[in-house]
Amino acid sequence: MSLRRVKTKSGKFLEEVQTVTEGLKTLYRKKLLPLEKYYGFSDFHSPSLEDADFDNKPMILVMGQYSTGKTTFIRYLLEQDFPGGRVGPEPTTDSFTAIMHGDTEGIIPGNALVVDPNKPFRKLNPFGTAFLNRFQCALLPNQVLESISIIDTPGILSGVKRRQSRGYDFPAVLRWFAEHVDRIILLCDAHKLELSDEFSRTITALRGNEDKLRVVLNKADMVDSQQLMRVYGALMWSLGKVFRTPEVLRVYIGSFWSSPLKISDNRRLFQQEEEDLFADIQNLPRNAALRKLNDLVKRARLVRAHAHVISYLKQEMPLVFHRDNKKRDLIYNLPDIFTRIQQLHQISPGDFPDCAKMQERLMSQDFTKFKSLKPKLMATLDELLSTDIAMLMPLLRQEELEAADQPGVQGGAFLGTGRGPFFEGNPFLQIGPDEENGDFPDEEDWVVKKDKAKYDEIFYNLSPNEGKLSGTKAKDWMVSTRLPNSVLGRIWKLSDVDRDGMLDDEEFALASHLIEIKLEGFGLPPELPAHLVPPSKRRRKSSSTDPSQTA
Repeated sequence: MSLRRVKTKSGKFLEEVQTVTEGLKTLYRKKLLPLEKYYGFSDFHSPSLEDADFDNKPMILVMGQYSTGKTTFIRYLLEQDFPGGRVGPEPTTDSFTAIMHGDTEGIIPGNALVVDPNKPFRKLNPFGTAFLNRFQCALLPNQVLESISIIDTPGILSGVKRRQSRGYDFPAVLRWFAEHVDRIILLCDAHKLELSDEFSRTITALRGNEDKLRVVLNKADMVDSQQLMRVYGALMWSLGKVFRTPEVLRVYIGSFWSSPLKISDNRRLFQQEEEDLFADIQNLPRNAALRKLNDLVKRARLVRAHAHVISYLKQEMPLVFHRDNKKRDLIYNLPDIFTRIQQLHQISPGDFPDCAKMQERLMSQDFTKFKSLKPKLMATLDELLSTDIAMLMPLLRQEELEAADQPGVQGGAFLGTGRGPFFEGNPFLQIGPDEENGDFPDEEDWVVKKDKAKYDEIFYNLSPNEGKLSGTKAKDWMVSTRLPNSVLGRIWKLSDVDRDGMLDDEEFALASHLIEIKLEGFGLPPELPAHLVPPSKRRRKSSSTDPSQTA
């Protein structure tokens, strides 16, 4: 990408930037950060941004009530276990876990994580030791994590008595993550639709980030079609009570695990919903620059509103007498002050912070130390919003065009290139001594052969045509196993060795073997190992590479 020079109306030049991210970092450091420091923005709202906040990969925050399948959902995406991940019907995840790419598997504890300048978590330090002891980073050499990072969260509790048991401000931590991630996935269980007090407070913490939110009705294969319709309606009604927005939330319905579906009546629906959700996730890297620009603009508008509020409060405070009474009156009348500032300076109501939270934080502040409005700083901020951001748009469009040719998130459940969720004891890892050199083992060593007679009986009962089963006939039988379509699609891709869209008896036997292994809880290989290639296909490969066979 060629270097660009961006010129502002004031005649000054930004640094030469190569990417939108570099331009945003420059604008923030030069024009927005000075205002934040001058008006104490971080004392009321989020801390100042660092380079890691601009440079980090897109992040997904996975949250929901306990036992809704959050950790299982992440394993389904990665097709691999991650360090520290544990699954169970009880609340098993008691920590925030940032799952990120690393060359080797490992865990970084929270206290070490918040001092790493290369990670975007340094501003989590104020939440205290109780939180940091419940925060960790799991490093994993997984292809999905080359494009995105995932945040696993503790389950939202349903018992009122356990409200204070965490030892840290759980909604405040979620609010911090919600402001810094690219996508929020809220998992709901088809059998657990009650909304606890903590759930309602958690939803409140997400306000202002509804555009990032996606709701998933998980474990939908546990109910039949009629029950699913009623569950979906009940969920929409419940969410409407806590979100209080006129827009209808987008809810994805499915069962995001690789186990057989309990009730497969809605298989087609689950497949379409999964494709839509995965397409949304795959687009995150392409839209990362736009999201960062949007977040910076949102932050700049909040800083502008904050500066006007602080300067107004400073202006209204008496010089000597009755300061405490005046402070109390100003805090009480803050809603009216917001309205007055909106009308006076033509600022949108949506740019202002939550009034109740602002009142709460003002109680501990010394109004006499507030700063008056500084026209030069405000002019710089107006220039950022009106001119500088617009000057970055051509570069943003160029990056979007280049990103359109990129595949997005790859690996795991997205393209079936993960090595499977279970590594140790996986039968696909029985690599022979000559396999690493590209040589095939003997035909007698084909592990499928011992059960081929059983598979042949099924094969011929399906009435093959000229020794091959069409995709339609094979699909009908494979669907009867109730494995998710995404899993069956990978099995078909591995089994159709000659890529003719049909299965002969050996390929069908291979597909049956892969299905049985998958049903036993093992993962699928990224590519078909040599010891699983059908014997007839080995001979074909051998002859195709024999120089004596070429004319």
